[in-house]
Amino acid sequence: MSGHAVLLEGVTRTYGAGPTEVAALRQVSVGFPRGSFTAVMGPSGSGKSTLLQCAAGLDRPQSGAVRIAGQDITGLGEKDLAVLRRDAIGVIFQAFNLVPSLTAWQNVILPARLAGRRPDPARVRELLHRVGLAGREGHRPAQLSGGQQQRVAIARALLGRPEVLFADEPTGALDRGAGHEVLALLREAVDTYGQTVVMVTHDPEAAARADAVLFLTDGRIVDVLDRPSPEQIGSRLGGHR
Repeated sequence: MSGHAVLLEGVTRTYGAGPTEVAALRQVSVGFPRGSFTAVMGPSGSGKSTLLQCAAGLDRPQSGAVRIAGQDITGLGEKDLAVLRRDAIGVIFQAFNLVPSLTAWQNVILPARLAGRRPDPARVRELLHRVGLAGREGHRPAQLSGGQQQRVAIARALLGRPEVLFADEPTGALDRGAGHEVLALLREAVDTYGQTVVMVTHDPEAAARADAVLFLTDGRIVDVLDRPSPEQIGSRLGGHR
């Protein structure tokens, strides 16, 4: 398929006002092609998470347009935006956003159930196994470590095979082995199912699994590398600190 799954056109997002105003994004224009895996990197405060939140419709820019599958989402009402996010977008949050009273299994299937769908139990079981939670399906978040809660959030986002999957530091709370498995799942989402993945990360090894790495500094895109090695990414990060 040609074209962009997500397109940002002149997106600006500021916080605060007057002397305390901070520009998180400054006239950012970038497209994420369908069926691609893009990593977003940059120093703290560069605008990485704001870019992801605006692209996913979780935050609204002051100016510019965000298009998902060709539809301008910046003018959508909250109800229509919620339906679009539910049906076409998956998000892996840094904060996990799990429901404390639900088990790992129930948290994974919750978005599908809210949408009136019955997820395939075999698919749920496979995902929980792939993210290293076999045998912990009945555990609630308080009974899981931070890394295990992150794995639940990842399985939840992957379950419905959304058109676009946004991931904010998806391997940040995981050990090396679990991180590699999660990256393999994201890569599989792109290569096997044609999904589009946009991942914020600080890890050059994780970013090297992507098709392209986009670098932000002070709310602007300053560079893009295609299929770089971890060493190339580390070197380029050093140049943009």
